[in-house]
Amino acid sequence: MKLEGKARMLRIHFGEDDKWENKPLYRAIVEKCKELDIAGATVLRGIEGYGASTLIRRSHHLSFSHDAPVMVSVIDSEEKIQKLLPILDQMVDEGLIAMSEVEVIKYVHQDGARSA
Repeated sequence: MKLEGKARMLRIHFGEDDKWENKPLYRAIVEKCKELDIAGATVLRGIEGYGASTLIRRSHHLSFSHDAPVMVSVIDSEEKIQKLLPILDQMVDEGLIAMSEVEVIKYVHQDGARSA
């Protein structure tokens, strides 16, 4: 699939310890994106951050909180992102979902490159 031009990007921010149906929330989101045939999703683990709770989350092993900040970045067409949003509304209990318009330069799916 080649996706060039305007697209939507979601950035979903939450804590590493957050769960959905007994699995890490980040994994559940990536699996849902794959199920919906979303062009791409990437999980990034942060060093430090805080959100609405004002609890500072750190990834350092000696810190007070081991619940490191996590961001999942998702990019696809407006139509596919709109299908994902109500699902994320159920999955993300505490967190932030930010959406922006982006310009995609190139995305090409290579046959046989899909993971299990």
